[in-house]
Amino acid sequence: MVDENFLSGQERRFETDQVIVTKTDLKGRITYANEVFQTISSLTEDQCLGKPHNIIRHPEMPRCIFHLLWQTIQSGREIFAYVMNRAPNGDHYWVLAHVTPSVNEQGEITGYHSNRRVPERRILTQYIEPLYAELRAEERRHKSPAQAIAASRAMLQAHLLELGLEYDEFVWTLGKDTAHARSA
Repeated sequence: MVDENFLSGQERRFETDQVIVTKTDLKGRITYANEVFQTISSLTEDQCLGKPHNIIRHPEMPRCIFHLLWQTIQSGREIFAYVMNRAPNGDHYWVLAHVTPSVNEQGEITGYHSNRRVPERRILTQYIEPLYAELRAEERRHKSPAQAIAASRAMLQAHLLELGLEYDEFVWTLGKDTAHARSA
């Protein structure tokens, strides 16, 4: 059995022309995983199909980001988010995820589709890693997961309110030469 919290400290990377693709059902169980996903995550098709997508969840990812992601896609909207994932051996890898609901002919959500690309390194180190460290620190101050998510989500919302941005706008202004990005 692999320790879910073991972290090797080693980062994996994939090529800028590669796209990680997965699809899930409404409960977040993987129904499709492309070869790039299988390679970077070190999971075979048999090891990931039918499993919850959170099998690659990195313990250092702020819970409030996943809460925001799920809330957004369950409401029928797409979201872009920076996410750090974890392979079974404890290695990690960063992605810029684009997650969208999949809908049937009646417009009902039937699952979710995620494309992940290589994020810009400068944006990770300059903006995302410091922000996520603050959010994680806030989450650690609370004993209950629900309280931790609420507190870090409030912190994130206050930050976005100060910038006058929605989350997606924030993601897309990072690294741009704007007052919004500089104050992130």
